[in-house]
Amino acid sequence: MKTALAIRHVAFEDLGSFAEPIAAAGYSIRYVEAGMQPIPAEAADADLVIVLGGPIGVYQTEEYPFLADEAALLRARLGCDAPTLGICLGSQLMAAALGARVYPGGAGKEIGFAPISLTQAGRDSALAALVEPEAEVLHWHGDTFDLPDGAVLLASSALYAHQAFAVGRRGLALQFHPEAERDSLERWFIGHTAELSAAGVSIAGLRAAAAAKALGLSERSRRFIAHWLADIVE
Repeated sequence: MKTALAIRHVAFEDLGSFAEPIAAAGYSIRYVEAGMQPIPAEAADADLVIVLGGPIGVYQTEEYPFLADEAALLRARLGCDAPTLGICLGSQLMAAALGARVYPGGAGKEIGFAPISLTQAGRDSALAALVEPEAEVLHWHGDTFDLPDGAVLLASSALYAHQAFAVGRRGLALQFHPEAERDSLERWFIGHTAELSAAGVSIAGLRAAAAAKALGLSERSRRFIAHWLADIVE
């Protein structure tokens, strides 16, 4: 069985809707709890590595030194085109691993369901399955990044131009959260209450949007990740 290693920064930001399609594609999933467990040596050779989101910044390596280890792992894997997926913080770590600048976004927090638009490269990729028939996804970030040298831009939003990029054939970075599921989002509302309050985001409004949007997003996300996994197979 193939191995999929997911680096998780907070317990409630897990693989979500991605877990079932990944398992169905023949992967055995293992979580590594960032800051609590070291990155295992076998991560370098895992069939798939996924770095998940979290409420910390790539540039906070003094406070969270394990981020440097994650960036080093990503740099090594991307350098040899090993299958690698970064979501939110994971995408920012991928950008940093490739030498791009990661920084607080000037447009402020982007939290909630909103559309993304795909570039031509994005429309030709597995992301097409994510935005059909609806382009809205869940955004939950305050940082952004410059597009790394050699990366291919796949998606943008109204607030931030760099929402997804590809590196080689098997590296994919997503600033947004396609994996978040409706039934688990209540844990996000609780766990991120300080961030939501500081950003002036209505939890009631976000909950209502999730009730309307999250189920459709989960269905599209399952199709997307299955398509991407098929694309990266040699």
